[in-house]
Amino acid sequence: MNITNERHLERSVCVYCASSGSSHPEYREAAYRLGVTLAERGTAIIYGGGAVGSMGALADGALSKGGRVVGILPRFMADLEWGHKGISELQIVEDMRARKHIMLTRSQAAIALPGGSGTLEELLEAITLKRLGLYLNPIVLVNTRGFFNPLLALLAHAVAERFMDERHLLMWQVVAQPHEVPAALDAAPAWTVEARKFAAL
Repeated sequence: MNITNERHLERSVCVYCASSGSSHPEYREAAYRLGVTLAERGTAIIYGGGAVGSMGALADGALSKGGRVVGILPRFMADLEWGHKGISELQIVEDMRARKHIMLTRSQAAIALPGGSGTLEELLEAITLKRLGLYLNPIVLVNTRGFFNPLLALLAHAVAERFMDERHLLMWQVVAQPHEVPAALDAAPAWTVEARKFAAL
C-alpha cells in the first residue's frame, strides 16, 4: 500500500529534528523559526514529541503562534518523561518503527532539520520510500549552517557511481532558511508510482 495521506484533511507536515541541546544555537533558532513559519501558514506539525533541543524549539515556535503540534513518542521515551507537555497532542506508540510510520502517514510532506543518526535515518528512510514509489510527497532539507552538504555530496556521488538515477536528485529540495520551506513545498516536482520504473538501475 502506498503511503498516502488522503484521509487527513488537515494540512500537516512531519518534521525530523534533534533532541540535542549541545549543538550550535543556530540549529535551535532555525527550528523555532520553522515552527513559527508553519504555524503562521496554518500547517500542523507532526514530530517526535520531544521537549528539548531542536525538537522542543520547533514545538515552542509553533505554539507561540497558536499552531497545532502533534508529537509521536515511543513508550520508553514517555517512561523517561522526554515528551513535551505543552503540545496539542502526544501520541504514545510502542517503538521507533511505529513512530516513523505514523509521522509519515499523518502528514503531507517531510521536512528534515539537522540532527544526528536518528534524524538521518528517518530522512533516508523517507527518501528510500520515495525512490520506491511508496512515498510520493515532498521532502525538504533545511540546510542550516550547511549541515547537509556532506550528505548531498554523498547522494550525488551515489548517482555518479550509478547506484541511483539522476532523476532521484529530484526527490528532495534544499533550502537555507526556514522561511523558504513553504515555497519549496509548493514547488516540489510531482512524484508518482512511475518512479518504480527507474528505482533500480
